[in-house]
Amino acid sequence: MTRLKEKLALVTGASAGIGAATARALAREGAQVVLAARRQERLQALAQELGSAEVVALDVRDEAAVASALAQRRFDLVVVNAGLGRGLGPLHAGHPGEWDEMIDTNVKGLLFVLRNTVPAMIEHGAGDVVLLGSVAGRQVYPGGNVYCATKHAVRAIYEALRLDAAGKGVRFTTVDPGMVETEFSTVRFRGDEQKASEVYAGMTPLAPADVADAITWAVTRPAHVNVGEIVLWPTDQASTRDVKRDRE
Repeated sequence: MTRLKEKLALVTGASAGIGAATARALAREGAQVVLAARRQERLQALAQELGSAEVVALDVRDEAAVASALAQRRFDLVVVNAGLGRGLGPLHAGHPGEWDEMIDTNVKGLLFVLRNTVPAMIEHGAGDVVLLGSVAGRQVYPGGNVYCATKHAVRAIYEALRLDAAGKGVRFTTVDPGMVETEFSTVRFRGDEQKASEVYAGMTPLAPADVADAITWAVTRPAHVNVGEIVLWPTDQASTRDVKRDRE
């Protein structure tokens, strides 16, 4: 299928997980994909797999680097996916360095990407912007504190974009998944694979391709249709706190 033929699509955080799956899905629809992330070797491997993707080694926390890489280009589609969680403990025992990392990536990094891509879309009068939120931006959970705060910020930014760019021809979508089996938990627990595997034990989480499918569906609707908010839960997950495990 080629519903995105001749469209230039940027995917941040494209080196793994949801970002990589989204890049694959958009490429299958005919988009020319620009892969952005810090791990250039992974991007190169994905670009080789896709055949014609462009690689941009980019840390979204670096405002000057984001501006240099993106500000002079016009994208038809931007998927702001780069994000992470660090730690899972009470706020009063938290680590300020981990807070900085989450806020700088999940909030400020998102803002830097938006600031350097949305103006060209508005000038052109068309485009799609997809923000990767989370159900953690709708419900908090024990130990989630600052991570949840960053995802609540993503939802607020999404709502602000809709107001600030109303009538400019640009569509904004937030996709908010529940538990997705990616490197997220491994990163959260700083490489502790045992802890990471326990997150998904006894239940069936979403796969990155499930989220990519939802994104692709949203951005291939007719131009007058803006799918604003998509919330995806694994069937085994009832809320951010309630997960049914070892279901017969």
